[in-house]
Parts: sequence; C-alpha cells; structure tokens
Amino acid sequence: MDNQREYFPVLNIQEFTEAPSELSNLLFHELRGSRQIAEPHKHDFFIILLFEQGSGSHTIDFKSYAVEQQQVHLLFPGQVHQWEFQETTVCYQLMINREWFERFLPDLRFSSLYYQQHPVFQISDLLYKALRYEFLAIAQELKDKTVLWEIIQTRSKLIGLLLRKTFELTFSDFEKYHSNPIISKFVQLIDLHFKSDRSVSFYAEKLHISANYLNIVCKKGVNIAASTLIHDRILLESKRLLKISEMSVKDIVYELGFYDHASFSKFFKNQTGMTPSQFKEQG
Repeated sequence: MDNQREYFPVLNIQEFTEAPSELSNLLFHELRGSRQIAEPHKHDFFIILLFEQGSGSHTIDFKSYAVEQQQVHLLFPGQVHQWEFQETTVCYQLMINREWFERFLPDLRFSSLYYQQHPVFQISDLLYKALRYEFLAIAQELKDKTVLWEIIQTRSKLIGLLLRKTFELTFSDFEKYHSNPIISKFVQLIDLHFKSDRSVSFYAEKLHISANYLNIVCKKGVNIAASTLIHDRILLESKRLLKISEMSVKDIVYELGFYDHASFSKFFKNQTGMTPSQFKEQG
C-alpha cells in the first residue's frame, strides 16, 4: 500500500506540533468549543477522541456519526474524515504515529477492520473516568522536561486494553472478526492489490487456499461474500477519489483499473444508486 500514489491531502503527525521530534510519537490535545474541518482529508497516524460532552457530527469514510457525551471515536491511518463540533464540545485527543500504532494494535485484540465497522461508541461513566485519567496522565507526562516514554507506552497499552474490554461488552459480533485470521489477512491483501486484482481466486492463491474456501470463511465469519469485501474496498476508494481528489472521472477509471467509463459507471451505480458524476457533484 505504501507504493500507491496518493491523491488526497494526507496530514502527518509532525504537522500538529511546533517542534517535530521524538515528541511526535504521541500527541495530546484538548479540544473545546466549536471546531470545523470543512475539507475532508486523511492522516497517516491513529487518533482516539474521548468526548466528555458535545454535539455536532464526525464523518468517517463518508458515514456521519452524531457527537454525544461520553463517547469514543477511533480514526485509523488512511481513513478520510471531517467534522463539525458545536460550542458545548469538550474532547480529549490522542494522536499516535504509525510506528507506535502498530505496537498498540495488538492490545485492541481484534482486527482494524472490525473497529472500522464500529468507529464510534458510547462508554460507561466508569470507563469514561478511567480513560480520562489515562489521557490526562499522558498529557502531564508530555509536559515534563524529561519525558519517560516507557510510562506513556504503558498508559497507551492500558487505554487499548480498556477499549478492547468495552468492545467485548458492547458488541456481540466481535468474535466473527477475531475467530479466523484468514479474514484479516484477506483484507490486508485487498488493500494492497484492489486496484489491479479483483478476482477472489487471486486472493485465495495468495492465502494458499481455494476460492471456494475463502468464500465459505467470509460467509461464516462476516456474513458476506469474499467478492463483496473486494467491491466494498473499490467503492470506498472510488468515493474518496471522486469527492476529495482533483482527478477527473476519466482518470479515476484508469486509476482503479476499470476497462472503460461505462464499466466504472455501471459498477458505481449498482453499488450506490447514482452515477459517479452525480456523487462527485453532491453537496
């Protein structure tokens, strides 16, 4: 995926600190009052938002979520987002660079695919207080003249474990995404190859299994066909390119490996009910 060309505004974690250094491993911000990100963009790092209170909306990969009190929002590297927070908003934000995120992810236990299905969730009063304590303890540690990064890493790990515990209590479908590692590997391969290969057999071969077995695993695991996961990734990238990049529809057709404009339009309309041009012009 690192070799793919980029057509979106991609913000690096160093852009959010005045002195890029080791401090860019993890950043803390307290967000208060009304805020707006009008232009959708991507980050190359992981974000955890802990809302004490507030209202407004946060759009992640074209799905809008209402902002409420005692809520957690997760934003993974590469996802497109924008937000509009109202005046009453109080939110604590952790930005974790990609290297630290890779170490942090195992503490979440489940695949990032699963969390991306549930990026916004309510938490109990008890969990909110526990998370807020860890967020503010990290913020305090970052202020010290000599930052002990082992402490921050340990607190980050605890935050991951607390989030994982919440997921296990909140969502009944988590085992589907955890029970079979083939699904996680399949999704990673789709992310790498969806522009050039969209046949189930291609991915099955990479996974050293039959296409039929890959379909069975997906149907049993996430209740959809293997081909649907591939199409969903193509559709998401189509939406991102249409809405955010400066590329023409013609260039997007070429970029995503479609035979011609007609085949792309047919695919997009079958998935969304509108043509690529209608989606691009939509407010």
